[in-house]
Amino acid sequence: MERVRLGVLGAGNIADLNVAGYVEHPLCDVLAVCDTDADVAKAAAVRWGAPRVYTDIDQMLADPDIDAVEVLTPTHLHHSHVLAALGAGKHVSVQKPVANSIDEARQMEQAAIAADRVLRISECFVHYPPLELAKQLVADGAVGRPTGVRIRTVVGQTDSEFQTNLRPEGYGWRLDKRSPGGHLFDDMVHKYAMALWLFDQDIVSVQAVVRRRDLFFEPCAAIFEYEDPGLLGTMEVHYAPQMYMRSGYYGADEFFEIQGDEGLLWVTRATGEMLDLPPVVLYRGKDHEITTTEFTDVDADWAHGFTRSSAHFVESLVAGTPAAMSPAEAIKVLQLCFAVYSASDTRGPVDPRTMTGMVVPEGWAEW
Repeated sequence: MERVRLGVLGAGNIADLNVAGYVEHPLCDVLAVCDTDADVAKAAAVRWGAPRVYTDIDQMLADPDIDAVEVLTPTHLHHSHVLAALGAGKHVSVQKPVANSIDEARQMEQAAIAADRVLRISECFVHYPPLELAKQLVADGAVGRPTGVRIRTVVGQTDSEFQTNLRPEGYGWRLDKRSPGGHLFDDMVHKYAMALWLFDQDIVSVQAVVRRRDLFFEPCAAIFEYEDPGLLGTMEVHYAPQMYMRSGYYGADEFFEIQGDEGLLWVTRATGEMLDLPPVVLYRGKDHEITTTEFTDVDADWAHGFTRSSAHFVESLVAGTPAAMSPAEAIKVLQLCFAVYSASDTRGPVDPRTMTGMVVPEGWAEW
């Protein structure tokens, strides 16, 4: 494939972040936009320079000029939309979470194999430069043998233009039975992905306590045991509705801490810019030699994880190389998500690798 001719399915709140990387890429042509709201589709087509507009998915998928489809529809529609796109012979990039259930995700994986088409799950954190640097530093032995990871998320408030301009109607499906869970399902898949991706190890046991605030938000504390018994992980999720923070996007931020037996590594931001710290900081203290390295020149704009993810998909298709994340990796992320819910419900350890179907946390969407 010399160029990628793309159709975009869904033009909602997050679409501009995902499509920017395609619009900018010299080897990609955004040919079509499809959305059930004709006005939304037409406006997006103007912004992205797409010459064709559809309101019916089957009509767009029948377009022989389209090679690949970016699926940006609500999660509960991923299964049917991905299967339809694969069945039409298109390569597919689909947003996280991959699906509402592990069974649906496995069906999507098998459909891609049967169709001999690429299916990748777009995970912007995999392409976020500070986290890419952290993964490389760990792999290079910068902290010695990894012994611990702490992933902390706080959701508060911001007055960013991005958040102010979000369309509320784009969030209704996240708050009812069309979703199997709230914030831990919809947003924390990014952080579950990092817990696995940073070390390329499976998590074999999860313990967790999950609460609920304001319907959607789910404060949580979790403990992860890895394949390597010398590596432990913790995940914290906090909701601070009266706390404002700097952010160009959502009123949220993340902090990643990786402990090794020779040093300590911090990624101090992601979605927001809560702290006045360099994006990545490395502390080493081996053989009485103490050094602190601040990586101040790392591109830490959260949006660039999206644009680089889109560019990666284009370049993978052109080169014929694997595209991240693979369905197998996305299934492990979904299993970890459901294991956290299950561990909280049962108050006992859960092996994510045993998870099938879906887990709906107690009390979800009963209002």
